[in-house]
Amino acid sequence: MENSMDDKIEQLIRLIYGESFSLGHYEILSENIKNAKNLITGTRKSKWDEQDVVLITYADQFQKNDQNALPILTRFYNCWLSPYFSHVHLLPFYPWSSDDGFSVIDYHRVATKTGEWGDVAEIKKSTHLMFDFVCNHMSAKSQWFENYLNQNPGFEDFFIAVDPDTDLSAVTRPRALPLLTPFTLADGSIRHLWTTFSEDQIDLNFASPQVLIAMVDVLLHYLIEGADYIRLDAVGFMWKVPGTTCLHLENTHRLIQLFRAITEAVAPGTVIITETNVPHKDNISYFGDGSNEAQMVYQFSLPPLVLHSIHSENVQALCQWAQTLELPSTETTWFNFLASHDGIGLNPLRGILPEEDILTLVEKLQNEGARVNWKNNPDGTRSPYEINVTYLDALTPQNCHDNERIARFVLAHALLLTFPGVPAIYIQSILGSRNDYEGVERLGYNRAINRRKFQEGEIDIELEDASQLRTKIYNVLTRMIAIRRQQCVFHPDSKANFSMPNEHVLEITRISASGEELTAFFNFQNRVQTLYDDIPYGVELLTGSNITNSLLTLNPWQVMWIKHC
Repeated sequence: MENSMDDKIEQLIRLIYGESFSLGHYEILSENIKNAKNLITGTRKSKWDEQDVVLITYADQFQKNDQNALPILTRFYNCWLSPYFSHVHLLPFYPWSSDDGFSVIDYHRVATKTGEWGDVAEIKKSTHLMFDFVCNHMSAKSQWFENYLNQNPGFEDFFIAVDPDTDLSAVTRPRALPLLTPFTLADGSIRHLWTTFSEDQIDLNFASPQVLIAMVDVLLHYLIEGADYIRLDAVGFMWKVPGTTCLHLENTHRLIQLFRAITEAVAPGTVIITETNVPHKDNISYFGDGSNEAQMVYQFSLPPLVLHSIHSENVQALCQWAQTLELPSTETTWFNFLASHDGIGLNPLRGILPEEDILTLVEKLQNEGARVNWKNNPDGTRSPYEINVTYLDALTPQNCHDNERIARFVLAHALLLTFPGVPAIYIQSILGSRNDYEGVERLGYNRAINRRKFQEGEIDIELEDASQLRTKIYNVLTRMIAIRRQQCVFHPDSKANFSMPNEHVLEITRISASGEELTAFFNFQNRVQTLYDDIPYGVELLTGSNITNSLLTLNPWQVMWIKHC
């Protein structure tokens, strides 16, 4: 490790921990970093380009009896998806007890039914990989927590015990659940422990140097196993100070800076991505100064804004927000998505749309079969924070004709692929999945509506049938992705200009570093739109047709990608 990087890491540790981080602690950490660096021989891709498109999926997405699931995913990916995706985000594939992987029992193992680290290495031969670093909390069924309950030496401060009479009213709550959960220790004493998300997800105490060393060891392990992207899950909650919101605190940002510095020391080129489902201004704070925190942040405002624009048939809010987007440096970019394993977050709309508009959208989707999760506010009220629904069903009424259903879905994903940044597409979206109500009923939680797992061969059969909705969606989305990956104008860093010829039509112009230009038009209305001004001459990439006059007709929900001549 170079002295400059060593100094940077040490400086951050001193800022966070002061004298509580002893010379012994530092020696252990330094040795772990040195060992990891010696084990990592491969090189990561430098930054990003138009080829980069991320598939979000569970490692056990496809299953068959007692067979390991990850090799089945690898086969499916190589058969159907590898030409279109450069990266695969494997959602937590470690042993877990709840929340479909996000209550991690053991950070260092692969879940038994999923496979082994050798299976991870096998899929890495076909793609780049993104791992989840579930850094805020871990499972109540973990060995670390058992060691804590048994009062084993070295684990006394691994988790956060709080007097239940402490005033915690200022703490930002993402769930309508108790913040503290009582647990009985080996000596019979009761501790009330911090549980931000559920009683099975115990928050780690990053104020303890022992926790930092243990969690950095997890990060280093993932880098050794070949993670190209590291997703920091629920990272905004990592540092707690009673009397504050316990969200976005200064030491949380310093911890991310520390993770970044360590990652750059051992595996240069690795991308850190922060997952903070919060209002936009808070979300982008995780870029830091543009060089010291995340290289990418989730573009959380995009999914609900696109949804609102389609339902209202009005692009004004979307366009105005997009015009404000600004990156702090060329070392950063957006991680764009529409759907994920979670629901569609509503907090990122706050500050962009009036609360009345948000509630109207929630009510409309509820009436069409979506589920809604709620959060508690400091003043004792409740607010909706997440809509649980597949993105396909979110965009259209249940009785909608498939042609319109596909058109709206294509419009949304064409917008995703046009936006500056790196696009990510959830497995359920590329496969055109509908709401899984049976899964909600069987598993007992709303998010199951968009987390259906498949049996091996089940989807292959459907994709081989041209009449299936899945097949139609898969064909059109993969074709769009293939076109996008061929155009340097879609480089994440290419300039983007947003405008609206009228309230129903969004216009995006992308300009590459070499001067190539593309103008995209999106008709968000269920009526024909005719545009007369500033129509570029060129080739419409999605149809191959030539645009040679000053009049442009857009059918309902139509998209055009016009590459300038």
